[in-house]
Amino acid sequence: MLKHKKSLKVGITFLISTIVIILLITTFKISTVEALSKYGSRGNEVTQIQSKLKRWGYYNGSVDGIYGSQTQAAVKYFQRKNGLTVDGIAGPATLKAMGIMSSSGNSSTGSTSSNSSNVNLLARLVYAESRGEPYTGQVAVAAVVLNRVKSSSFPNTISGVIYQSGAFDAVSDGQINLSPNDTAKKAAQDAINGWDPSYGAIYYFNPATATSKWIWSRPMTVTIGSHRFCK
Repeated sequence: MLKHKKSLKVGITFLISTIVIILLITTFKISTVEALSKYGSRGNEVTQIQSKLKRWGYYNGSVDGIYGSQTQAAVKYFQRKNGLTVDGIAGPATLKAMGIMSSSGNSSTGSTSSNSSNVNLLARLVYAESRGEPYTGQVAVAAVVLNRVKSSSFPNTISGVIYQSGAFDAVSDGQINLSPNDTAKKAAQDAINGWDPSYGAIYYFNPATATSKWIWSRPMTVTIGSHRFCK
């Protein structure tokens, strides 16, 4: 009888320990999910989100680190424009699209290396093609490359678009090999992160020097500095 009671006690202790472990694991998972920024969140990650969205024209409120209704609306706007789930929550996919490292995960070395290579190549094109242009115009040039990547009419990689025969004068004259400055790098990263001041353009040209009748026939989206952007 005593042996039976002892065995029962051990069994109950084991059951309680198992329940405690399960609760701890569940709590950890919940806290990890809740670490993502959403309505009511505060902190440095929210400040980063607001800063980027404000710079890209999605957000007009204060950069105060408080995830309020304006921030939520701006995140939804960004998600809608970038083909993400429109829920107003800055989850892993949204943070990745913004170029913000989520606390719940890390990117792989291969992915980081690939992204760094793309930013550098895009920055080289921006520097070669538009280093004398306003910053917004430099981002727009980078955006044109990315818009071409998305289009079925062009190669589907950044390098493919840039090195497509006859696509960019900077490749033809060798200026693509110049080292980009920090402004060009920042413009390339901003474009990769979703800012498109070209409004979906896939071409641009300088009206003061362009002689092609065809390029003049393209529907204009915007003019920034000395470049006219069109579709």
